[in-house]
Amino acid sequence: MTIQRNPTRSVQIGSITVGDNHPIAVQSMTATKTQDIDATVAQAEALREQGAGVVRIAVDSDKDAAALAEIRQQTTANLAVDLQENFRLAEKVAPYVDKIRYNPGHLYHHQRDKPWQDKVRFIIDQAKEHDCAIRIGVNCGSMDPAKKEMYDPADSITPMIESAREHCELVDSLDFTRYVVSLKDSDPRKVIEVNKRFAELRPDVPLHLGVTEAGMPPDGIVKTRIAFEQLIGKGIGDTVRVSLTLPNDRKPEEIDAGHSIVQDIYSGRVRSVVVFDDSSLNIISCPSCSRVENEAFIELAASVKEMTEYAKNHAITIAVMGCRVNGPGETDDADLGLWCGPAKVNLKRGTEALGAFGYDEILPKLKQELDDLIARKG
Repeated sequence: MTIQRNPTRSVQIGSITVGDNHPIAVQSMTATKTQDIDATVAQAEALREQGAGVVRIAVDSDKDAAALAEIRQQTTANLAVDLQENFRLAEKVAPYVDKIRYNPGHLYHHQRDKPWQDKVRFIIDQAKEHDCAIRIGVNCGSMDPAKKEMYDPADSITPMIESAREHCELVDSLDFTRYVVSLKDSDPRKVIEVNKRFAELRPDVPLHLGVTEAGMPPDGIVKTRIAFEQLIGKGIGDTVRVSLTLPNDRKPEEIDAGHSIVQDIYSGRVRSVVVFDDSSLNIISCPSCSRVENEAFIELAASVKEMTEYAKNHAITIAVMGCRVNGPGETDDADLGLWCGPAKVNLKRGTEALGAFGYDEILPKLKQELDDLIARKG
């Protein structure tokens, strides 16, 4: 199958290059605690050996940054660092990674009186000094509130595009073009639309594709395959991530799934039929990563899927998130949401908090809310 790729520019990330018709790179993220150096190195190497072009590691503290310096010495994987709220950590991690990912929607958390433009300049200065690429990673569930308020609440796509556009323009103005953009949602349809629209707006910018919080296999793979086939098949996409809820020892399955999907698309073996059933239950869960505060989250996600089987013919979305970093915001659009802390699971109905319950208490509470919701919907 001949695919005419978008004419994106090339971006070097360590030993690989994406964009400009280079092979589509498959990425993943470590799920070990970053400060557990031996475990993180072992997983980074396992992902690299499985074919990961880039391995992403979360760094949320000075101790994580110190561990990263040692991890860098022990793995040959191309490393990306995932910055969340603390943009200043870029200074401490840039010497040890090949790419820095920042989320525009998280820049407002720290030093609120400091313009976001100054924060981006700081990150870009570190990337320039230490030979790093950048990913501008826009997520539907963690948009800057000020940006969301500018548009119709029913339109989640335009604020994502506008956020990415203005960040690209600023980074361009800083004479830095070694960046890629990602625009992610848990709904494959929105992933398709937002990336198509952005690719028309900025066909020169390499795109990192992914369906965020795709969930457990096989459903998470199917959701991702639908989006990738509709985008890569039209020449959109230069690097990909399959985000699955998996135990630590199964993380390389994300790499296998990514390579399999890309190979199938280029071989003409398109498997998905783009028919979306809005009348059925939709369970989304975030990929297991080092921010998960209790590994029982993975078992809980599987238990939720099993327990809710009886509601499969109802148009209800349930979100199961693994940490406090993404959990509160990423569950807002779900009918029912769970976000997991170290000892308690927070239950939500839409944006309304319903309380925090023990891991051994949460399933009956969720079932009660689900039954009430089904009854109200009639």
